[in-house]
Amino acid sequence: MIPLITGLGLFFVRSESASKNLAFFSTLVSFALMLAAVSVWDSPHYLVYDHSWLGALNSRFHFALDGMSKLLCLLTVISFPLIIYGTWNNSYEDSNRFYGLLLLSQAGLLGVFLSMDALLFYFFWELALIPLYFLSSRWGGERRIPVTIKFFVYTFLGSLFMLIGMIILYNKAGQSFAYSDFLKLKMSANEEFGIFLLLLLAFAIKMPLWPFHTWQPDTYEQSPTPVTAVLSGVMAKMGVFGLLRWLAPVVPAATYQYGDNVATLAVIGMLYASFVALQQDDLKRLVAYSSIAHIGLMILAVFAPSFSGIQGVMIQMFSHGINILGMWLVVNAIEQQFGTRKISDLGGIAQKAPALTLLLVIVALANIAMPLTNAFIGEFMMFNGVLGSTATKFGIAYAVAGGLTIILGAVYTLRMIQRVFYGETNALTANATDISLNVQITLAIIVVAILVVGIYPKPILSLTEELSQQILNRMNLK
Repeated sequence: MIPLITGLGLFFVRSESASKNLAFFSTLVSFALMLAAVSVWDSPHYLVYDHSWLGALNSRFHFALDGMSKLLCLLTVISFPLIIYGTWNNSYEDSNRFYGLLLLSQAGLLGVFLSMDALLFYFFWELALIPLYFLSSRWGGERRIPVTIKFFVYTFLGSLFMLIGMIILYNKAGQSFAYSDFLKLKMSANEEFGIFLLLLLAFAIKMPLWPFHTWQPDTYEQSPTPVTAVLSGVMAKMGVFGLLRWLAPVVPAATYQYGDNVATLAVIGMLYASFVALQQDDLKRLVAYSSIAHIGLMILAVFAPSFSGIQGVMIQMFSHGINILGMWLVVNAIEQQFGTRKISDLGGIAQKAPALTLLLVIVALANIAMPLTNAFIGEFMMFNGVLGSTATKFGIAYAVAGGLTIILGAVYTLRMIQRVFYGETNALTANATDISLNVQITLAIIVVAILVVGIYPKPILSLTEELSQQILNRMNLK
């Protein structure tokens, strides 16, 4: 409720500094409350709220926290204050509306991760998306209008497919939108396949899964950096979350039967995105394609399921969100200082900005899953799960392909670091200065999170253990 109320209230605040301060304070309060909730309520599935909403449709305000919800809500409330503080020096016209829309998107994201009612889930899904349309179209780059229209068409169609699937499930569950009632459904193979396709299309567009990815690089490039960070760091996890919450447990037979097909698309997307990333000269597009490759590995682990793989996906959603946020903040700092994102225009920044270079190297090493970083835990578990899965005939081949994308990721990431930060300075970078204190603090917090989770992952492993087993049991896997 805090981001929703504050987001609406910001539309009536006229001062730029007051709107930014109020938005930042709101995100800190949300973080503190969520941290308290995760710390105090240790039960595996703590009921937060359950009250009648739309009685005529038998839909309820049913929010609940389980291990996966805790991780993703924590990711959300951590990301937003870091995004605002890390881009504090950015200036936006009508900033009250900018930050108001940003907080409305945060409210939608938290609702998505907490909802245990299908209609409520759909409501918050749209609440998370709609503010981003306006943010991208109003404050985006030169090509923002056609890019935002493409983004709108893709996501609108995906949402429509999901709504149709939810309505079919609602009628089959005796006119109930309750998640618990969906889990009790017994459907024929053809019925499950139809629901599977409708829900998968919605989640595939949001992640995105190849070949539904074409909206993503352009949108990430044209959107203002805070919006790009939300889209990539948090919102892409809505799709993966949808697979684990609303697809695999609700239509387990179809998920098991057609898992190889989706896993194949994921592998194609991982390889495609990795090779395209090698050719990029724009920092934003490079990070965008790297994100497609990382999400592809999560999709592969969902559809080549095992206990280790499913648990690894949940952990990696959190870790990837933290790491990619660090990458976007570095890109923003470079663009704000030099007025360009072109790799070929830069060079030698390490001589002038040692703090930025050190912090970036750690974030980049985490992004390619070096040991002792947070991403290593999740990726190791996912690869182990894919290799050990009994649900696919191609576990070894999938793992080899996934391993190749990790190698390619290291190549284009390290090459970017070498070209942008090392070598000789040029006319553009000769007078470079180090990053401001607020960016240093933000990136330092991200680095601490990377190392803490990488060195001591037990708390997040404990959060996800029970739910991972429940999902596998639903798919008749032991």
